[in-house]
Amino acid sequence: MTNTKSDIHLIIEGAGCASCVGKIEGALKATLGVVSAEMNFADRTVIVSGTAKTEELIKAVESVGYNAKPIDDSSETDVLDEKEAADWAYYKKLMRDTFIALSLGIPLMIYSIVIGEMTVETNAERMSWFMVGVLTFGVMYFSGKHFYVGAWKSFKNHSANMDTLIALGTGTAWIYSMVVVFVPDAIPMMARHVYFEATAMIIGLINLGLALELKARGKTSEAIKRLIGLQAKTATVIRDKKEVQIGIEQVLLKDVVKVKPGEKMPVDGVVIEGHTSIDESMLTGEPMPVEKTEGDEVVAGTLNKSGVIFFKATRVGKDTALAQIINMVKRAQNSKPPIGRLADVISGYFVPVVMIISVLSALAWLNFGPAPAIAFAIVSATTVLIIACPCALGLATPMSVMVGVGKAAEAGVLIRNGEALQTASKITAMIFDKTGTITEGAPKVTDIVLAHSKDDKKVLQLAASLESGSEHPLAQAIVESALERDIELLKIDSFKAITGFGVEANCENRVLLFGNEKLMKIKGVDVTGHIEQAQTLAKEAKTPMYFAIDGHLAALIAVADPIKPDSISAIKRLQANNIRVIMLTGDNKETATAVATKVGITEFLAEVLPEDKANKVEELQRSGEIVGMTGDGINDAPALALADVGFAIGTGTDVAIESADITLMRGSLHGLADAIAVSKATLRNIKQNLFGAFIYNVAGVPLAAGVMYPFFGILLSPVIAGAAMALSSLTVVSNANRLRLFKAQEH
Repeated sequence: MTNTKSDIHLIIEGAGCASCVGKIEGALKATLGVVSAEMNFADRTVIVSGTAKTEELIKAVESVGYNAKPIDDSSETDVLDEKEAADWAYYKKLMRDTFIALSLGIPLMIYSIVIGEMTVETNAERMSWFMVGVLTFGVMYFSGKHFYVGAWKSFKNHSANMDTLIALGTGTAWIYSMVVVFVPDAIPMMARHVYFEATAMIIGLINLGLALELKARGKTSEAIKRLIGLQAKTATVIRDKKEVQIGIEQVLLKDVVKVKPGEKMPVDGVVIEGHTSIDESMLTGEPMPVEKTEGDEVVAGTLNKSGVIFFKATRVGKDTALAQIINMVKRAQNSKPPIGRLADVISGYFVPVVMIISVLSALAWLNFGPAPAIAFAIVSATTVLIIACPCALGLATPMSVMVGVGKAAEAGVLIRNGEALQTASKITAMIFDKTGTITEGAPKVTDIVLAHSKDDKKVLQLAASLESGSEHPLAQAIVESALERDIELLKIDSFKAITGFGVEANCENRVLLFGNEKLMKIKGVDVTGHIEQAQTLAKEAKTPMYFAIDGHLAALIAVADPIKPDSISAIKRLQANNIRVIMLTGDNKETATAVATKVGITEFLAEVLPEDKANKVEELQRSGEIVGMTGDGINDAPALALADVGFAIGTGTDVAIESADITLMRGSLHGLADAIAVSKATLRNIKQNLFGAFIYNVAGVPLAAGVMYPFFGILLSPVIAGAAMALSSLTVVSNANRLRLFKAQEH
């Protein structure tokens, strides 16, 4: 039996900074059967694709010094609740550790400011500082133990991370201080200073930064929590002619499910009995309830507003549209846009480079610094280690991606991956399919122009009765129009389809004809007074057809695929953003011209085949355009695949989700403009974060090493470095959370 490819979602424990990401992903990718592994440092999760078993993946993570546990999709809510509880417990622990460390660090800091240098010159001072050293060791053990354990694990795995920097920095300061206390003669008189306050303050401030970051980070998962919250917990199914309430995980394919007003759809299905209106806004962003009756599809998570319905389950468990959407959002939040991979690469080299800079800084102070050189060397080396942690760099991209993708999902826009998120912000040309994208995609009767008849309802009744025998799409539009008006269809006799012309039949002892102008001429029906009107309708992208009763023209009936109400305003939004809009359609030139003119598109091609659309995409790309393609995700597949970003307009079905980079859950093209707006806002946020993180590290390390001392006598304290490091991560997280306030243009 062959293994099937699947996704395994793991929670990672012990990942301290951005440099951990590369090690974990590397270990997983090196595992046999793994196709891809993407870690999200912001929420400490990783999604692995391939055939490898969960146990093998956990061993791979453990081999590089971290722990992992799987998230079972069937207990997604429970696991998230558990993770939230664990995060809250960890937050409380970090705050307790902060309190312990700062309870010692702050008094020592105040003492050093009031008294000046903390020297060791007398036996009494030695004894006092020895007791302080013991208390500081207690702080290191109780409040900073996780840093030292993490550093030791990294050392055993021949690597280095944030814990390594903190452990080395605080450990060096403490050991040096204890040497001053125990063997003061080994240190020059001017350098006999202790730095216990630095060790305690650094541990306290970094724990405080981690706690505040953890609390702010929790807000970024709200989109996933909201989507999971849409799922019903139970379902009422009909088994053995009885109603039974069961958990949604127990619902089987083809089960008949009953849903009462106010209840959520537990799984996907097709209505077999009843009539209701359903609020689908949670999935599509569309506020108006949608009418559902026999034969209509219902989607898990949507809310039944009015009547009782019975439906047959067609997709359950992981296969429901909602489950696929949740999985897609999670994958997108874990994926990295190209701009984020740069930060990962830099972070991988950053810690070893910083350790080298720290050693070089110490050597420079020892050889060229003023007395006491050893004290300056210890301070600069410790400060470099503490200030240079690349936490902010690692958080810069994933935090923004998580919020941006979640924000888009709330608006009914599903972004498949980080690359699509980034590229969408650069689109310069957007290609639209016409049918089902700009238009509704379903023909409807738009005009009934009466001739000899004076009763439009009777005309529609006879025409629909005649066309009920035809399978032509336009015929179906006429039948549906009559049914929508509650018009009863009549029995017809002697139905005859005349290929290329129309249809003929008898009804209520009348001879009915329905078709084009040629059919009327063949049958001797005079239409001369209405030819000009038919041409006018044709120019308006409508298909005019002649309906005759007993040899006389009764009416001109026009059918068209109507333009969506907001297509015009959405296209204007794109054009206002300097995006070149092009329409491609397989329809005839007259219809294409009429639609393009009405929606304000100047570039269009008619009567094109699917491969012609793909060729147009390539042509635009060769001319330097970044091309977006918007279609239904099926007929436009070649063009969607070739475009820089493919947008599928669908209702969350398997095909729509799988066929494009971005799926618009509602039919409105405003979703497309919203997707591009969210993309631009997210990319702008990522750039702000990366700029801040890079500037912090690039400027911080030289300052910590002491480059300003020869000119201005400024040498950063390790305590200031610890505060700055905590503040940098918090700043990045807070800036990313600003995206949650982003609102697309009103429409």
